[in-house]
Amino acid sequence: MQATETNIDRRDLFTGLALAGLGLTAIPSVAEAKSADLPLNTPEENLRAIVRVSASLKEVDCPWYYNGTIYGIVGEEQPRPLYTFTGMEMYRMIHVAADEYEMIGNTVTFFRDLETNAFLYDYKNPYTGATNKVEAAVQGGKAGRGFEYSVRGIRPKMFKDKFADQPLKMWWTAAGDYIWLHDSTVYPPGMQAPRMQRKTNFIRRDQVLDPKVDSLAAMFTAAVFMPWPKWMEMGDKPGHIMWHASGAKLKSVADIPDEHRMRAMKEYPERMTLAPT
Repeated sequence: MQATETNIDRRDLFTGLALAGLGLTAIPSVAEAKSADLPLNTPEENLRAIVRVSASLKEVDCPWYYNGTIYGIVGEEQPRPLYTFTGMEMYRMIHVAADEYEMIGNTVTFFRDLETNAFLYDYKNPYTGATNKVEAAVQGGKAGRGFEYSVRGIRPKMFKDKFADQPLKMWWTAAGDYIWLHDSTVYPPGMQAPRMQRKTNFIRRDQVLDPKVDSLAAMFTAAVFMPWPKWMEMGDKPGHIMWHASGAKLKSVADIPDEHRMRAMKEYPERMTLAPT
């Protein structure tokens, strides 16, 4: 693969924000994840559980909606809230084999004014004084360009040779009526730093223990560290941004709040489903 093709592939997969599920990596399990009443100990049990959390055991569209705030971080300065955002992610698990799925996904994120929550089209940059044209964060990958979810780990299919096989074990915690999962996101080597996402999903214990539930109702909160977005035109100015987001899996696209859904349907209709055409 030529270098230019690699850069295009990475941009398509990773320049947007995949908060809800795209690219989860296993975190070594700890003692509390091995409770006798939770079927979450073997790689096979972990795979089934993370597929049910992120999307569904069935090959269907699974939408997520989220919102939050983006902060600018420069040296030892106090983090500065810059703008807010709303986003939609669509995931679908393609069943490859008994112990393997491919997760494909689309993301459409719009940035909003910190005070009014109106969609941002022009942004007065507090660091440079310039007015920037705001670009939505949009990404997606078709079959063959998603993530392998298997008992051998979770990794981007186009770069899977960069990641060694390892038994899939994840960090689950059970307390009271809830189970939650801490995880991080896998990024291909060579991407600009900083680049890190840490996320926690929350699921009801009774749903996890019900084998008849193919897609688990779930909520999440996440923190993501990324370089300045290109549209801010920061040049070589030191610093980076941090996203703080929370959201939930929805039953259908119709459950996405109207304002976000209607703009996404108008501007990016092709991102609103992963159904084969």
